[in-house]
Amino acid sequence: MSELRFTVEHEWLRVEADGSVTVGITPFAQNALGDVVFVQLPDLATYAKDAEVSVLESVKAASSITMPIDGEVVEVNSALDGEPELVNEDALGAGWFFRFVPADASQIDALLDQQAYDNLISAEG
Repeated sequence: MSELRFTVEHEWLRVEADGSVTVGITPFAQNALGDVVFVQLPDLATYAKDAEVSVLESVKAASSITMPIDGEVVEVNSALDGEPELVNEDALGAGWFFRFVPADASQIDALLDQQAYDNLISAEG
């Protein structure tokens, strides 16, 4: 598994062997939201950085998932349609949201690495 990258919005990204990027929310975000009860997955389309691509609802709040960098969504985790609780049970695994092909893969390097993300959540915590 490749190294994860993170956004300040508490999304994680993992570059796959084929160059696509898998996106989900971090355990920190999942804990803050509580039990996830619904996930609206994105359309298979091209999105600009920061565009809202997905919405999740929990017992506490609704939250938007935004596109971390420019790219084309090529796959969604349809298992979340019937089992949104996968986000709570396995945020870094089975609870992923979508995969996309980045328009410029070098943009991933500008995202937070594990140490920077740990510093962010300890400052917020």
